[in-house]
Amino acid sequence: MKTQITTSQINKLAIPALIAGIAEPLLSITDTAVVGHIDINATEALSAVGIAGAFISMLVWVFGQTRNAISALISQYLGANKLEQIKTLPAQAIAIILTISFILILITYPFAEYILNFYNAEGIILEYSSSYYRIRIFGLPFTLLTFAIFGIFGGLQNTFIPMIIAIVGALLNVALDFALVYGIEGHIPAMNVDGAAYASLISQIFMAVVAVIFVLKKTSIPLKIQFPLHHELPKLAVMIVNLVIRTIALNVALYFATSFSAAYGAEYSAAYTILLNIWLFGAFLIDGYSSAGNSLSGKLYGEENYEELVKLSVKLTKYAIIIGFMMLLIGGTLYYPIGRIFTEEPAVLNEFYTVFWIILIMQPICAIAFIFDGIFKGLGKMATLRNILLVSTFAVFVPTIFILDELDLKLYAVWIAFTLWMTARSFPLIFIFRREFIPKIKKK
Repeated sequence: MKTQITTSQINKLAIPALIAGIAEPLLSITDTAVVGHIDINATEALSAVGIAGAFISMLVWVFGQTRNAISALISQYLGANKLEQIKTLPAQAIAIILTISFILILITYPFAEYILNFYNAEGIILEYSSSYYRIRIFGLPFTLLTFAIFGIFGGLQNTFIPMIIAIVGALLNVALDFALVYGIEGHIPAMNVDGAAYASLISQIFMAVVAVIFVLKKTSIPLKIQFPLHHELPKLAVMIVNLVIRTIALNVALYFATSFSAAYGAEYSAAYTILLNIWLFGAFLIDGYSSAGNSLSGKLYGEENYEELVKLSVKLTKYAIIIGFMMLLIGGTLYYPIGRIFTEEPAVLNEFYTVFWIILIMQPICAIAFIFDGIFKGLGKMATLRNILLVSTFAVFVPTIFILDELDLKLYAVWIAFTLWMTARSFPLIFIFRREFIPKIKKK
């Protein structure tokens, strides 16, 4: 019997995934908010966390794509009622991605200053950001392990357990941020920027350990590497490579945005850091429905249930638009209080308030793009996502930010470029999806 997608079924997957999805940006947002209120060099510290965080996020996004590839294949095998045949693949994929993460630490750790200077970090900002990076980078293997295990649960249509892990990890990070950044008199010295990095690292280790325990106790997927290599490993590798290329293109946009903002001055860089973290929070918020689209579309595709697949895309698009407008309205209502959560520096707040409205109005467009990202990942169509991202980055974002920078629009240049970039990512995916699957329904 083929799957019938209901609203409750979507929400059962989406709402826990939504909560789980905000864990990673919440780590950065907490670091940003806490660091932004330290007593010494708050603006420089905020800028440093933003710059180092941008590079770390790039590594996580590039190599965390294993999660989506694992989720897509498991959900497709689940839909085809062949789950037993895919069980040995996740452990092999995790071993490969962990090996890569250790190599990245060895390569980047000694050259942190050079890497972050490439983002226009200088002076005390470079000093803070290098120190922050050299601590947080050790969390990369644990984050990638957690992401991969979340992919296993997503493929099995279970987003509840990742939600529990993410909630506990995020709460731990908040508590540690306050304790380590500001210190506890008589017990823990104030560590400032380093404290934020240690808080994130400890939280990432904790989440990875708990994720391993849950996957071993709650699923039949083993984490012990078994040979021979799974016959789907080459297909998984191609998916990951396409997603890595796509994510590199994504991070080209983030690099130029971060670099240009840093070049404008500390107050612009600090404001950009706040804006970026809010934008990423919105992205990961809608990612709950994107994850549901990933899991369900993979299962429906495995069943060759194209009619329900199209219905799923329509429902998720409606949810995306509603959530996007809700974020716009909430952000508009709390426009000024939101800025003061992160800093009290007048120069930083001035630049933040000048362009915050752009982040708000782009939310519905972003939501549509993220939904179809999830659907295409579930279908295993990573090459399409790669091509769309390459075009939108190099034909839209890069020319836009350079042209508007020449006009001295500063943060306006950055966020107008982001808005056009998201537009170029969203609507082509809708067109390609409907062009492929609407005719398959009509043939039946």
